Amino acid sequence: MPRTTIVVPCYNEAKRLDVDAFRGFAAENRAQRFLFVNDGSRDATGAVLDDLRRADPDAFTVHDLPRNVGKAEAVRCGLLHALADDPEFVGYWDADLATPLGAIPVFTAVLEARPELEMVFGARVRLLGRSIERRPVRHLLGRIFATAVSCALRISIYDTQCGAKLFRATPEIVALFREPFATRWIFDVEILARLIANRRAQGLTTTPESIYELPLTQWRDVPGSKVKPRDFARATLEFATIYWKYLAPRRQPVLAAPPTEVQGIVKRPHFADESRRSFPDRTQADRP
Repeated sequence: MPRTTIVVPCYNEAKRLDVDAFRGFAAENRAQRFLFVNDGSRDATGAVLDDLRRADPDAFTVHDLPRNVGKAEAVRCGLLHALADDPEFVGYWDADLATPLGAIPVFTAVLEARPELEMVFGARVRLLGRSIERRPVRHLLGRIFATAVSCALRISIYDTQCGAKLFRATPEIVALFREPFATRWIFDVEILARLIANRRAQGLTTTPESIYELPLTQWRDVPGSKVKPRDFARATLEFATIYWKYLAPRRQPVLAAPPTEVQGIVKRPHFADESRRSFPDRTQADRP
């Protein structure tokens, strides 16, 4: 079984965190670990997470941030912290479990079966036989935003903002999280823009072939979400920032970090075929 670490950013989640769901999943999936990032919570989140860690330290670890920096930075710090333990796969998941934990082994299976893939993104696609519960306004705005992103990135991606993502822990992926994000709401899009810019700098043009969108069988809008329809206006402005920084013609591309080390984190590549060893602070109001 692959070793997988899932980062779960938490800000004031004491009343919403489904502790029993995490414990039950961890008991049945010992190769998969959780790293909770306590993003400067002001409620009892820290105590809840400490209880989880004490109950099963092999399955749960906690990374405490001294102040609230927002989801983007909490995820980035958590991923770098997780990568220091040299997992095979690493990803992030929304604390409210809008995407059920049972989807994690499905994500993992995709990366195991497809060694050419670097990322698996959850996609909230409304299909018959699936349970995707999303408010109509958010669904409509999400489709408009995703279409605009697809055109600008020049890749056919259906859903950039689903909070369930898994990555293969390669040096190329580590490099995507080397620097703080320039955006606060749509850092998922910025991850893709960084990947495109880094590959462009290396003369590679196969970005879509390294990404797999997995249509979810279940997803639900959990009450208490901090994302509001008006936030899509802010997302539009942030996307302009992403385009100008990474994608605009004649812009200097972001250079990939050295292939074996990023910010002191030494990585070794994981491949099914060992012969493939070559490698071509924010406030609560800002939190999605």
